[in-house]
Parts: sequence; structure tokens; C-alpha cells
Amino acid sequence: MRVGVTVGFVFAAERRQLILEMVRANGAVSLRELARVVQTSEVTVRRDVRALEAEGLLDRRHGGAVLPGGFTRESGFPQKSHLATAEKTAIADLAASFVDEGEAVVVGAGTTTQELARRLARVPGLTVVTNSLLVAQALAHANRVEVVMTGGTLRGSNYALVGSGAEQSLQGLRVTRAFLSGSGLTAERGLSTSNMLSASVDRALVQAAAEVVVLADHTKLGTDTMFQTVPTDVITRLVTDEPPGHDDRAATELQALADQGVHISVAGPGAGSGSGPGGASGGEVPSSRRREVRDVPPLPGQRRSIPLGPGQSPGPGQGGQPGAPQLRSASGMGDQPTARVADLAPRRR
Repeated sequence: MRVGVTVGFVFAAERRQLILEMVRANGAVSLRELARVVQTSEVTVRRDVRALEAEGLLDRRHGGAVLPGGFTRESGFPQKSHLATAEKTAIADLAASFVDEGEAVVVGAGTTTQELARRLARVPGLTVVTNSLLVAQALAHANRVEVVMTGGTLRGSNYALVGSGAEQSLQGLRVTRAFLSGSGLTAERGLSTSNMLSASVDRALVQAAAEVVVLADHTKLGTDTMFQTVPTDVITRLVTDEPPGHDDRAATELQALADQGVHISVAGPGAGSGSGPGGASGGEVPSSRRREVRDVPPLPGQRRSIPLGPGQSPGPGQGGQPGAPQLRSASGMGDQPTARVADLAPRRR
């Protein structure tokens, strides 16, 4: 009996030490990922995280754990690439279905946007502007996709071009929509990241687009980091995955985002096949791209505006006047069909 207690205690201590090391290395880790690595249930991991939080060694967040102090630091690409991989695949599959043939889009840096780029390689006549070497690499062998790289200084931790060179190369650019990821997303501050240079370039990407689509898995919901990139009222659509059933705080955050006018598309468990063309045409999402989706519309009549950069003219949905330059295949995202409409909707005020 004494031996059993000792073994159990040692195992728990080792497990919690491994959890702590993962959080310190990555900045933020989901409960799902922690449970997979330490080979135990999420219930046990949640108990371990509570114990470590009580000791002040980490903070609990929506469905995961972060470094103590409220703001998470940015982890490098090797760590990010192994986090929430299934969720990122589902999100990328769904996001790609919103892109039509012949569009011009901008795609920011990140592991989720890299997954998206792999699917955009199948969209004919697409033009992709990006500051990410990983996004460009994913599209390098796509014969029917034109890739335009920004200038700038290489930031090695995420293989992105940043700085004044990157920002200046985006001036005067106008595209249909921007696809961005980040380190955290809250209804209060919107999308944020831990690096000032990355945040500045992301803001320039936003200014170039008529619509802004944020790709963020559920572990980023409710996480706040130092530099704001996209305010909530500028986000057109959030593409995310299904939060765990026990994660009430994530569901609350999604509802708060919907209440502020963000159109939310949630990729269900059927996502992730990655087959079929990248864009939907003819008013119907092809069966090979169809997903179980919870689609939350923005508040009726809500006006949304995106700040314009120097020399830029209003695009669709931004108060453009008749005769203003129009984009190729600049169809509104609100017109895209989805598999089903969710019961989650903006609360009545």
C-alpha cells in the first residue's frame, strides 16, 4: 500500500513537471495537447493545471494553460507547428472554401495560414500577397497561383518579413480579403500578437483588404497578448474549431464576438479531408468541401469599416461609391453557403 502511494505521487509529480516544461517552452498549450503528450485524460490534466496554478507556476486559460502574468509570450515555429494540428487542418479546409477563382487575397504569417496556403494552391487564377516565407513555399509549385512577396527584414522565429520595407510594399494595394492568424483573440481587444513588428505588418495587411478573416483555434480564444493587430469591429469573420464541451469560457467568448458583429464559422468534427478545389462556385459549397459548420451571422444592420492606407480607395462593403474600382471575384463572404446554421446567434439587446 505504501509503495502504491509513493509510485502514484512520483508519477503525478513527473507529469506536472512535464506539463510545466511544455508551457514554458511554448507559452500556451491546450489541455487536449497536454493530455496527448503525457498520455492521460483531460480531466487529470485539468486537475494538474489547477494544482500548478495554485503554486503560481502557470495560469489557466480557455481550454489550456499559459505562462503566468496574463499575457502569453510568442513561441517559435517548431513549437507552434505541433500544437492543435487537427484543429488547424479543419480551420484551413473551411477557410479555403470561401476563396473563389481569380481572387486576390493577402495571407499573413502563421502555422494556420500555412495550412490554408496548401489548400489555396488548388484555386485557379488566384493571386496571393504574403509576408510569410512558409506561405510562399506552400504555393511555390502551384502553376495557376501567382505569389507576390512583400519586402522587409526576415524574422527567423516565424519565417516572416517585417519592418518598414514590408509595410511600404503594401501601400496602395487592394485585395478582396485578408487571412490572418495571431497569438490570441478576445472580444474586448480583437486579435493580438506578442511581437511589435509582426503586429505592425499585420495591420498593413488589414488595410489592404476589403474583408478580414481571422483563423484561430479554440485555444486562442480569450488569450490576450501584448500588441493588438485587428480590433474586433474590423474583423469580418472568424473561422475556428469546435471548443471542448466543458469549455464554457470559450463558448462565452464566441458569443461575445458574435454580439459585436463578427461572423463566426465553426468547423465541426467532419472537417479536415482537404480534398476538392479551394473555392466554391455557383452558389453552393461542393460536397467534397462541405463541412459540419456552425455559422453565426453578425448583428443585423451593423456597419463595419476598415481603415484605409495611403492611396487606397474604399472596397466592397466599405462605403464605395458607384464607379469606384471593383475587385475581381469580390463576392461578399456573407453570401457563402454553409452546411447548416447554428443555434448560436447574437443575443437580443
